[in-house]
Amino acid sequence: MNKIQPKTLFVGKNIVYLPTCHSTNDIASEKIQNGEGIDGTIVITDHQTSGRGQRGNTWEALKAQNITMSLILKPSFLRPSEQFDLSMAVSTGIYQFFKANGTEGVSIKWPNDIYINDKKAGGILIESTISGNSLNYSVIGIGLNINQNSFSNPRATSLSVENGGGEMPLDRLVEQLCFYLETAYLSLKNGHKDEIKKKYLEIMFRAGRLSRFKDESGTFLGTIRGIDPAGKLIVEGEIAEKSYDIKEIEYLFD
Repeated sequence: MNKIQPKTLFVGKNIVYLPTCHSTNDIASEKIQNGEGIDGTIVITDHQTSGRGQRGNTWEALKAQNITMSLILKPSFLRPSEQFDLSMAVSTGIYQFFKANGTEGVSIKWPNDIYINDKKAGGILIESTISGNSLNYSVIGIGLNINQNSFSNPRATSLSVENGGGEMPLDRLVEQLCFYLETAYLSLKNGHKDEIKKKYLEIMFRAGRLSRFKDESGTFLGTIRGIDPAGKLIVEGEIAEKSYDIKEIEYLFD
């Protein structure tokens, strides 16, 4: 992994490779605190022992079979209220990565899980620091299931499984992922946030479909209608339309 040479301007040009670590996001944050937060730096590992996801969940990934990494960015062009724009850009970049590898049925489960044919294939955890009225640093934690073919969660899958089996070269895939992440990020930086949001809405998991959800009032049938300016999920229920934050609504599966 330390010999990765992506065809990019800055993403992945500086690589911190660790055979094993507790959390790539924590290591990336430590680099920033120590004054080593070079824009585009990737912290990558073969084995993450304490990876975490949204809602405090842990991330299951077998050693040396998947992509587990964190990307350091300096998105000072974004205001704190625009943090979800970065999330959408990263999500669409990862979507393009999966599509480039011949995978069908890819979608983004709000806010930033990667699904293939209704099964989870990856997740993103973004942790940002704020300086004044702009974002200072963002650490983009990315976990993508690549070669793993068995999971304790029946609703998990991998790129290899969905493409018919066979081991895929992680080094090459990381280089490719860096390219798509940089492309999406630079598109955001160059002011194309409306196009990114449009793409994000097009590929949202269950968008426009009547589905079961759970909120503080209980289970209900609703239809995803989009996201609001703060990145909250807009769901039209039987009585009214409502916006939900990350911990306020849960997707239900049969």
